[in-house]
Amino acid sequence: MTSLALLAAAPAGGAAGSLPMLLPLLLIPVLYLAMIRPQQKRQKQWQEMLSTIKPGDRVTTAGGIRGIILSIKDETMIIRVAPDNIKLEVAKSAIASVTTQDSDSAS
Repeated sequence: MTSLALLAAAPAGGAAGSLPMLLPLLLIPVLYLAMIRPQQKRQKQWQEMLSTIKPGDRVTTAGGIRGIILSIKDETMIIRVAPDNIKLEVAKSAIASVTTQDSDSAS
């Protein structure tokens, strides 16, 4: 009789025991939607921003230097920094934001 009671209780205990094992598998889609996907979206927007820059655009580097683009090469660009019109060569990957001349004149 006791072994029959143990066999009857086994399936219910087995189902409850597998829930903690499935929990990490359920968290993977949540982590993807909460962390990985937004980062990929920001990366794509940043790549698009870099592909549309042109001479005359105002840029801010990741280090906080603001200037106007004079020329663009493959992986670098020359920017002019005020107030002494110093020319700096910076990597494209150092550009944090771009403000075009058109949007400045509209303000």
